[in-house]
Amino acid sequence: MTIDPARSLLLVIDFQVRLMPAIHEGELAVRNARRLTDAAALMGIPCLFTEQNAKGLGPTVDELMVPQDRLVHKQFFDACREEGFLARIPADAHVVVLGCEAHVCALQTVLGLLAASRKTWVVRDALGSRHPENKETALRRMERHGAEIVTTEMVVFEWLQSAGNPQFRQSVALIK
Repeated sequence: MTIDPARSLLLVIDFQVRLMPAIHEGELAVRNARRLTDAAALMGIPCLFTEQNAKGLGPTVDELMVPQDRLVHKQFFDACREEGFLARIPADAHVVVLGCEAHVCALQTVLGLLAASRKTWVVRDALGSRHPENKETALRRMERHGAEIVTTEMVVFEWLQSAGNPQFRQSVALIK
């Protein structure tokens, strides 16, 4: 199954200023997160951002523009446990997930989305952990539970669907 742009929601988990310096290949994850948020904006795909314990970990990094009405502050590692969170994600949504840390907040939120019967894709090159083995183990676990593992380019081209898409040139420029 491909990602349907008409039903897509981009979920950006915990790219926070105090966390990112410790993330293995964190710059790459942030760069790909920016590519995806920019592509989503071009194609009218809504984004939802989370911040885990913002007092301790700070706000989302400056590279990602976070509209305040699209931000969920959370204390639970699984954002689905926060009151009202799942109500913001339509039951038929195709949820594209990226974020940190892969083996904590991203993993628990993806498992929560899958338990709530949301179709879920995880963007491996826009996902981070402090240690690579934690990221890889989390990816394997998410996939075993039903998440599709994809890359930034896969998502953008599935959203585009065709070279005839009016946003094709602008979108491709984001990933080159």
